[in-house]
Amino acid sequence: MNAPTKAKPIAPQVGPSVWAVSDGRAGNAAQVRSIIQALGSTGRWMKIAHIQGEGHRERPITLTPRAPWTWLPGARWPMERLALPSEQRDIFEGPFPDVWIAAGRRSAPYTGAIRRLSGGKTLTVQILDPKSDRGDFDLIIVPEHDELDGPNVIRTVGAPSYFSPDDIEDAGQAFADLADENNKSAIVILGGDSKTHTFSDAVATSLATDLKRLSGQGWRLRITTSRRTPVPVIAKMRALAGDIGAKFWAGPDDGPNPYLAWLLYSDVAIVTEDSANMLSDAAFHGLPVHMVALEGSNPKFDRLHESLIKRGCARWFEGTLEQWSYDPLREADRVADEIVRRLVARHPQPAMKNVKDGNGVVVPDWL
Repeated sequence: MNAPTKAKPIAPQVGPSVWAVSDGRAGNAAQVRSIIQALGSTGRWMKIAHIQGEGHRERPITLTPRAPWTWLPGARWPMERLALPSEQRDIFEGPFPDVWIAAGRRSAPYTGAIRRLSGGKTLTVQILDPKSDRGDFDLIIVPEHDELDGPNVIRTVGAPSYFSPDDIEDAGQAFADLADENNKSAIVILGGDSKTHTFSDAVATSLATDLKRLSGQGWRLRITTSRRTPVPVIAKMRALAGDIGAKFWAGPDDGPNPYLAWLLYSDVAIVTEDSANMLSDAAFHGLPVHMVALEGSNPKFDRLHESLIKRGCARWFEGTLEQWSYDPLREADRVADEIVRRLVARHPQPAMKNVKDGNGVVVPDWL
């Protein structure tokens, strides 16, 4: 009889426990992911690695509260845990994380609940206006165009996009052939219909005409769509790409996702106006952003566009492409730095030995 195989020991979790929470909406989840990736950069993580957290989770948390709770403002949800399916309620039984980062109005009542249940030990970060008492959160991250103020509010230009150095290096190597196409390459990022904007056939036709002309002027185009892009628009742009020899990606059927590589290896960006995340992704890389107007408008989006223009990131697309420079938009870094500052204030770093006697520890230059 063979001896039983010993189970491999599970590697201990190092550093603070950080939970990523959203309501499942792609845009909200992306902003949470960006800030967590920025927080996990080597320099920042070394500053907080001494914190021994509990309740580590490898996977993001998606909360799906139901009606009638969702019909009410978050501040008025009675017994908010009952709004969740039973399998989502156990996270409120502890152990609680050191940091809770959530996005979306429907996650806000649970951010406040975690802060109360943990006795204030969990640093709670809420992305986007929670539409409830600001005192329920340690930090609130909102774009400038929300015009929210307060001692615990950080206002960002656009969305807090972030791409880690490792991801950038991997994308650069995977699509290294694109490096030869610099100097006159443009990524075209297409959004779609929303509550405030419509990507109509008329807009698509006009844009296709402009893109065809730009291709004739020598611009190498890389066209990508989003989940919200209308099917007829996708079909039109796919046909256009075939006609002019442009690259096109709308999903896995078109091969590996080239989005980050196209951002990395392009010289300018053409982006529809409807997504703060997409506009901010291009601005993260310092690309001159040409915003394509769709049908419809919204005062908050108008303020978003104005903030990007004022910051020097963007201009309106009028059929031609220009190149200019500005400091890349790195708002997730700014948010992550504030989270680190607050964590270190709560959990001071242990004292380092004196290195003069030769037996001490050399502090890395990133600390």
